[in-house]
Amino acid sequence: MPNVRNILNEIKWTKDLNTVEIWYIHRGAVNNTKIITGEEIIDIGRSFLETATATIPYHRITKILYQGIIVFDRWNLGSKDKQL
Repeated sequence: MPNVRNILNEIKWTKDLNTVEIWYIHRGAVNNTKIITGEEIIDIGRSFLETATATIPYHRITKILYQGIIVFDRWNLGSKDKQL
């Protein structure tokens, strides 16, 4: 299984983190899902992603899009993820 932290760090150090869209489980939100952009990320920690308003555990991240292309999809791990 791809490692969310490694994917985000690769984008951060070799591409543009600001063009990332991260979907995650947020109970109480519409469809229990929230979306943030890379611009909101303060820190890519060991177990959590930190923003100014939330600390998001990696196990809650369901999808990562880079420039509109899905690079991680937790619910469709059987198919090969796109290469960055």
